[in-house]
Amino acid sequence: MPGQRSRRASQSGGRGAEATATAGRRKRKAPKARRKKALMWTGGVTAFLVATTAVGAYILYEKLNGNIDAIDIGDQGSKNVVSEGPMNILIIGTDKRTGKGNEGYGDKGSAGHADTTILFHVSEDRTNATAMSIPRDLKTEIPECETKAADGTTTTIPGTPDERFNTSLGQSDRNPGCTMKTVENITGVKPDHFMMVDFNAVKELTTAVGGVEVCMAKPVDDPKSHLKLPQGTSEVQGEMALALLRTRHSFGNESDLDRIKVQQQFLASMIREMKSSDTLTNPKKLYTLADAATNALTVDTAISDAKKLMTLAQEIGKVDTKNITFLTMPVIDNPAEPKPITVVVDPVKGEQLFAMLRSDTSLTEVKQKEKAAKGKQAALLKGPKAAPADVRVDVLNGGEIAGAAGATVTWLQNQQGVLKSTNKANAPEKIKKTTLEYAPNQADQARALAEMMGLPASAMKPGTADAEGLEAMVLTLGADFKGAGIPITGPAKIPADVEKSSADKAVCAK
Repeated sequence: MPGQRSRRASQSGGRGAEATATAGRRKRKAPKARRKKALMWTGGVTAFLVATTAVGAYILYEKLNGNIDAIDIGDQGSKNVVSEGPMNILIIGTDKRTGKGNEGYGDKGSAGHADTTILFHVSEDRTNATAMSIPRDLKTEIPECETKAADGTTTTIPGTPDERFNTSLGQSDRNPGCTMKTVENITGVKPDHFMMVDFNAVKELTTAVGGVEVCMAKPVDDPKSHLKLPQGTSEVQGEMALALLRTRHSFGNESDLDRIKVQQQFLASMIREMKSSDTLTNPKKLYTLADAATNALTVDTAISDAKKLMTLAQEIGKVDTKNITFLTMPVIDNPAEPKPITVVVDPVKGEQLFAMLRSDTSLTEVKQKEKAAKGKQAALLKGPKAAPADVRVDVLNGGEIAGAAGATVTWLQNQQGVLKSTNKANAPEKIKKTTLEYAPNQADQARALAEMMGLPASAMKPGTADAEGLEAMVLTLGADFKGAGIPITGPAKIPADVEKSSADKAVCAK
């Protein structure tokens, strides 16, 4: 810059120093003007980019949001997207034959059934999850349920005893809310939300992730489902993926229970694919998957927009794949049939597993510090127990079952010999989990009552000061209480002979 000023001064002749100063001033202003123009241009581009990104995000949101179908299930589900405690999502695969290319599967006029149903339980601390398949040929009671029409009118559909579970959807105009109520009636676990998929959903989702890897223990060639796969690993998507999930004649003894095992192996592989870095770091693949998923799903109105589904997915995504356990509801052949073609809930193993779900007991190995914490709590149940006649307890009802406190006191007195039990009616407020409050000098009474009631260690709430005189312990029944004599907690381990598999391990279908 100084060199330029000296040259211009020599060329200006008689203007001298004044001309030089003026030229210098002009030169000092020029960079400022250019900077101003540059800032205006840069600011304009930035504003444009922000605006177009916002518009793009809005258009994307509107597109994904417009993909989703929803059904109002009234009070059957939760109004909250994410539960503060454990979450229970009912995944329903319907065999309704709508959609391009599905007419040839037969029964095309069917309203659809609950053909494949999985109760997906996510633990309160989000460290583990259990995916329990429910056989479609399970004989059970379908309870009375309400359906809601688009105009807000409701219809009550009568309950029916001794029906196949898959008729809880579609038949008699039942909707997924009726299936949710049926699951709650069987297990005592209330689903918070449902997600329903049909034949097209299977084809679209498997194509969106670029195929799902499966493993066959032997070559498969099923002319009925048109499934043809070699021995070993291969990838399936679209029609081939649907054929794999539909076939009943290629595996095991050709029963629905063996088909369920193949479905679980397939879903575990799909979860691994969706959570893989190849999917999560590929924007195009993520968009394709989001578009396919929202297109494929029918959900309850509480989670019926893209943001809510994303929130729910992020919450479920906290669970490590290795801590997702797949299993099938324990069942036995239906004793009412000479040649059983249906099944019923195993009266022992079934209730044990349901109790574990209700008490949020993990079926997987979790962190060591969590085990240690549970061990510390479990110590509260160890030690001498008082005789039933010496147990003194006031019972309050903070759960959902009307008259539960009175029924429990009657059961304690007549069947357990706890004569010093008193019905204190309703608690001041509803609580989720049953609690037993007691003083240090009542620990032996607390352990005795916990054993009778099947209370988990987490229900034990020891105080710091000893009880005086005839002061009684306080048992407050929560939403986890299902009836007098029904244990609130399940066993610490899964019942024997109940097969389970982990979502992080590939298994070859046999």
